[in-house]
Amino acid sequence: MKLLGKVALITGGATGIGESIVRLFHKHGAKVCIVDVQDDLGDEVCKSLVSGEGEACFVHGDVRVEEDISNAVDFAVKRFGTLDILINNAGLCGAPCPDIRNNSSSEFELIFDVNVKGAFLCMKHAARVMIPEKNGSIVSLCSVGGVVGGVGPHAYVGSKHAVLGLTRSVAAELGQHGIRVNCVSPYAVATKLALAHLPEEERTEDAFAGFRSFAAANANLKGVELTVDDVANAVLFLASDESRYVSGDNLMIDGGFTCTNHSFKVFR
Repeated sequence: MKLLGKVALITGGATGIGESIVRLFHKHGAKVCIVDVQDDLGDEVCKSLVSGEGEACFVHGDVRVEEDISNAVDFAVKRFGTLDILINNAGLCGAPCPDIRNNSSSEFELIFDVNVKGAFLCMKHAARVMIPEKNGSIVSLCSVGGVVGGVGPHAYVGSKHAVLGLTRSVAAELGQHGIRVNCVSPYAVATKLALAHLPEEERTEDAFAGFRSFAAANANLKGVELTVDDVANAVLFLASDESRYVSGDNLMIDGGFTCTNHSFKVFR
C-alpha cells in the first residue's frame, strides 16, 4: 500500500491513462477524486471501485475553467479532509495536420487551453491547499512530444514542451514548501486520444491494431509494448514517498526513443 490514506485529485480520470492511474491509486489505498467532463464514464469508474482500502468520488470539471478547478479542489478537501497528490492527466492531441499553413488557430488555442492552462490552474489551486501543509506531490502527464519535435501535431508538441517548462518552474517555487513537482513522458500508448497521432497512410480497419503496429515499428525498445499500466506505475512512483527527494524531473517512459537518432541508424 504505497498511498494508504493519501488524497489524490486526478484530472481526465474517466478513461485511458487517467482511468488506469485512478484504479492503481485506489488499489494502493488512496482516496481518489476524479475530475472529468465525461460524467457518465467518471461515475462508472467510481462505482466499479467498490473494494479495497481506498475510496473514490467524481466531480464534473473542465480544466480550462478556473471556477471548476477551484470547486473540484474544494470538493476533494471537504470530502476527504486534505489534498496530498495532484495528477494533471487531462489533455487533448488535436487532428493530424503536417502542413502548418493549414493548422487551425482555434484548435491550437483549444489544445493549449486544455494541456497547459489546465495544468497551470490545477497546480495553482492544489498549491493553496498543499502550501499550508508543507507537503504534496504534483505529477503532470507530458510526452515524448515535450522533448523532441515531429512526433505529433504542432499544437500538441508545443503544449507538451510548455508543460515540461511549467513543471520545472513550479518545482523551483514550491520546493521551499516541501512540495514535489514532476512529470512523466511516455512514448506511444494505444488509447483513443493517441490515435490522432497515426498518419492517414498507416490507418487500418482495426485502428488500435494499426496504432500498435506503427508504434512498434518506430520504437527503440523492441519486444515490449508500452501500456497505460506502465505509465500509471511511473506516476505512482512519483506520487509516492518512494520518490521523496525527486522534484523537477521528467521521467521518460519511452524505451530510449528520445535518446536515439532515428535517421542515423548506426545499430541497425
